[in-house]
Amino acid sequence: MKPELKDIVSKTILTPGKGAIDNFTHSLNPYAGCVFGCKYCYVRQMPISLFREQEWGSWVDIKTNAAEILRKDLIKAKKKGPVTLFMSSSTDPYQPIEHETGLTRSLLEVMLEIQPDFIHLQTRSPLVKRDIGLFKQFKEKIRVSMTIETDKEEVRKAFSPAAPPIPARMKALKEITEAGITTQATIAPLLPCTREFPARLKEIANRITIDDFWMGDGTGGRRTSKLGVEEIYKQLGLEKWYNPTAYKVVLKMLREELEGSGIPVGVSKNGFSPS
Repeated sequence: MKPELKDIVSKTILTPGKGAIDNFTHSLNPYAGCVFGCKYCYVRQMPISLFREQEWGSWVDIKTNAAEILRKDLIKAKKKGPVTLFMSSSTDPYQPIEHETGLTRSLLEVMLEIQPDFIHLQTRSPLVKRDIGLFKQFKEKIRVSMTIETDKEEVRKAFSPAAPPIPARMKALKEITEAGITTQATIAPLLPCTREFPARLKEIANRITIDDFWMGDGTGGRRTSKLGVEEIYKQLGLEKWYNPTAYKVVLKMLREELEGSGIPVGVSKNGFSPS
């Protein structure tokens, strides 16, 4: 089923950083909605989704004037002090429609003219490698972070069947890393994985951060519990993974694998920090 696409005009494009990203001054979302429609996505329980008639994943609003508004918002924000951006907190800036609109790319071009102090770019789409040339121009002011919540494709398909395959994400992240751009592999939310997962991530990113439903959905896991995620774990026979201590096991594996590598491992909010 093709998603419902709608062009909208926004009054502002920078939103003050709050909650899990309050260590950033602002979030930046080129789109509203996301066709990847991951079953665990906490945005499903936020007003932008709850007050919409269509199912999350079936619609996308395109902020057609985003680049024009960003230029004004950035100038205004920079007058007040350092500007650090999280892009994006409630959508994927490189979901399929970006192939056609180039909206995210246009925002990056504006940010090269009026540079923020730091940009954390979060995606799960291999399309992100299209903009390697732009990322290089930001030098140390940008971090490209790829969501890789598991290394098991059967698990990925159960939780996010419309999202890009894990091997494609890993390949794209490695290519960006090899281009000399600061990268992060983001295990968020942590899903059941293999013992080889840490070693695989070690080869493709400069940093690794791990998060889970209880730390990362903004409500201590309450939003996630309303989504029926636990039932998916049961269907897979992996219910032991659905608990707030599972991340500690994988975190220990990561730290053991990465010891002496110089690759830092972050946890939840601190792992996304601009510093």
